[in-house]
Amino acid sequence: MAYGVARSFLQALAPLLTVLAAALLATPVSAAPADKLVLAFGDSLTAGYGLGPAQAFPARLEASLRKSGVKVEVRNAGVSGDTSAAGRSRLAWVLNALKRKPDLVILELGANDMLRGLSPAQTRSNLDAILAELKRRQIRVLVAGMRAAPNMGKNYAAQFEPIYPQLARKYGATLYPFFLTGVAAQPSLLQADGMHPNARGVEVVVRGIAPPVARLLG
Repeated sequence: MAYGVARSFLQALAPLLTVLAAALLATPVSAAPADKLVLAFGDSLTAGYGLGPAQAFPARLEASLRKSGVKVEVRNAGVSGDTSAAGRSRLAWVLNALKRKPDLVILELGANDMLRGLSPAQTRSNLDAILAELKRRQIRVLVAGMRAAPNMGKNYAAQFEPIYPQLARKYGATLYPFFLTGVAAQPSLLQADGMHPNARGVEVVVRGIAPPVARLLG
């Protein structure tokens, strides 16, 4: 990317980063200093595209964990439209904005790479870099896997889908094989676009992922 283009991109990104910083640094009244901190770092599936803040995945996961007795705060660091490259570029900024090392990061990226037909090699490189940085900071990670849409073809899927288990093994992270387990291809659990979970779909996602998250939090 040329310097001028990169500078324009960063200038355009500044307002978004400001809003994200405010969200990350605003500690809910219910959260206590002793609470575990989980950072949900991802794209629109994490951010809660098409839903209210209280219906988004991070909020519902926090509610589920608290109901089961886990004292936890789940911060929403999802940005709709993010690719793995965009996540890689903002990771350090997000972690530094927290002012506290999270007890766990849920890494949910790659779906937009796949939908745009980006090279799986690029996706692998970006996710590898993200996991390397989290390991350097000694932060525990749950890798939320993604599957390729059928229209991408078998060859693409064969290159894309193994990225998640292979990188999870490489970095000693916990793998949740498919973030949308029980939701994908279920019209009653999806919004009109057929891709993003509706409120009911989010609850299904949370029911699946909450137990491994709770185990990782001890």
